Amino acid sequence: MEIKKDEREDIILLKIDGKFDAVSAPDAEVAIGREIDDGALKIVINMEKVNYISSAGLRTLLVAAKEIKGKKGKIVISSMADTVKKVFEISGFSTIFETYGTDAEAIKCLL
Repeated sequence: MEIKKDEREDIILLKIDGKFDAVSAPDAEVAIGREIDDGALKIVINMEKVNYISSAGLRTLLVAAKEIKGKKGKIVISSMADTVKKVFEISGFSTIFETYGTDAEAIKCLL
């Protein structure tokens, strides 16, 4: 897994590339947690290039969402691949996270 960071105004955009599973979830948890610890309150996670997400990946997102919500912040998801979108729907995560088709739509909701 590779995570690329981009900043737009006060919004952090994290682009995840690869499998989001038990092997890669700890790295993602550290990367997202670092942004929250550094004061980020608005995070967009682009999952366009995530071709697989496991329960460990879902747990990582849930932990980050709870942490940022406690600081009055928000995480939204953009550009999900169809396979990941199905996992979100089956697991109920589509009711927990706001999801958007593009980064621009996700960023707009956070402005």
